[in-house]
Amino acid sequence: MSQKVKTTTSLPIGEFFERHGEDLSMTLTSKRHGFDRQIGEPAPNRPGLALSGFFSYFAKKRIQVLGNSEMSYLRRLSPKMRGERFGRMCERDIPAIVVSRGSDLPEDLLPIAAEHEIPVFSTKLVTMKFLNAATLRLEAEFAPTTTLHGCMVDMRGIGVLIMGKSGSGKSETAIGLLERGGALVADDMVRVKWANGELLAAAPALSRGYMEIRGIGIVNVANLFGLTSIRPEKRLDLVVTLLSHADLNEVDRVGLKPKSFEVLGQKVPLIEVPVAPGRDTARMVAIAALDQQLRRLGYNMADEFNERLLEHMRQESL
Repeated sequence: MSQKVKTTTSLPIGEFFERHGEDLSMTLTSKRHGFDRQIGEPAPNRPGLALSGFFSYFAKKRIQVLGNSEMSYLRRLSPKMRGERFGRMCERDIPAIVVSRGSDLPEDLLPIAAEHEIPVFSTKLVTMKFLNAATLRLEAEFAPTTTLHGCMVDMRGIGVLIMGKSGSGKSETAIGLLERGGALVADDMVRVKWANGELLAAAPALSRGYMEIRGIGIVNVANLFGLTSIRPEKRLDLVVTLLSHADLNEVDRVGLKPKSFEVLGQKVPLIEVPVAPGRDTARMVAIAALDQQLRRLGYNMADEFNERLLEHMRQESL
């Protein structure tokens, strides 16, 4: 199945500040200008070499972070040299400057940043903590994403994406999992991104916490099952495809030949569950989730049974 992948190549510093400024303890210390400047790479940069006059490999597309080392170095320079080095950095169209540890940019440098309309921020975080936290958020912003049609549920720590043809019972199965203690992540439209080494699934902001159930309509999951029944985001661990009962003969009966579903170039374990009148599909999916949890811990029930069968055959042949 083809998947349309969306990638982000740049992000305005204004949008980054609006979305993550509070979490990163950022405050604007300059005038509100240059918010349309583009962040071009998903990691901040410490411009120590640039401030010493070396610009050959300067990462100008990144947010520039000034920590204690950079600030101490700038203070030791003469005012003329300090302004010259700082000005050369600002000339390279950097997206923004962030000063860590609650410090402020020296007053003689603020006009230089203002001349180039570069926004200057201060953060209360120590330098390394800001760098790590900002990198995680930038990688998530720049992560490739795709949208899948299905229901995403967190079942006892296992993120399960339920897929199938229209009318196969995806929402009904998800409701059954919620009744067993699961939590809804997304219904119908599931946005998946590859960030920080994981496939993360979430719902569009508009539909988060809501489900469409045929014959009933739109329901608010939190109102029905409580706040613990919704999750804003969850790692994708398992894909369950609901099949027609007519496809029963095509389904693996013993689980010795694991299948996978590819999302953004990553393979996710795939389980196929036949649907039939009177069959508790939610229970089958719950068992599949528990089985996947055991497999992640290194215990495979199908392999265990196969070994017992082979041992029995060996004993019988003696």
